[in-house]
Amino acid sequence: MKSSVTKGFLWLLLSIPGILMLWSFTQGEALAMDMLHPSGEMSVRLMILAMLPGPLSEFFGLNRFLRGWIAIRRNLGVAAFGYALLHMIFYIFDMNSFAAMVEEFGFPGIWTGWLSLVLMLLPAVISFNYAMRTLGRTWKKVQRLVYAAFILGLVHWILLDWAWQPALVHLAPLILAWILRFIGRRRRYRVQRSMT
Repeated sequence: MKSSVTKGFLWLLLSIPGILMLWSFTQGEALAMDMLHPSGEMSVRLMILAMLPGPLSEFFGLNRFLRGWIAIRRNLGVAAFGYALLHMIFYIFDMNSFAAMVEEFGFPGIWTGWLSLVLMLLPAVISFNYAMRTLGRTWKKVQRLVYAAFILGLVHWILLDWAWQPALVHLAPLILAWILRFIGRRRRYRVQRSMT
């Protein structure tokens, strides 16, 4: 019971930005194009939050805080996909024409976004306990598609904004976490070698 209440509260928190975006759009306070940046940015931020605890736990060890973070990372990943879908919906409303969308599809700044969304789809669809148990090791391999989706999402962002600094600021925590993971693995390797 406690677990389901906690999960419900988490999903409420995760959904609030999206609800506010939809409210602004449906009330005519903002255009669809105004919602493209915040919805896409929210998706990227949640992907980063979902990817951070793994490498951090390899360096710092599994303390209580990181255990809790790891316990919710699948929720964060699914929420990231949800905001990517919301981003797509705002894009469809902004374009207001299937022909116009097809015409834009050839631009690298556009197809990278679509490909990122497609790569996020399968990990999001199988992000539940039964799929995890059924697929075994394959489940982890499929989940790694998120890394490619994340990189494509950043490329999509940079190509459309023509500014790499905001994307780099978002990428920096993940780069730092990966460096710490590498240091942690090297440290464990040296300890194991010294014991043999």
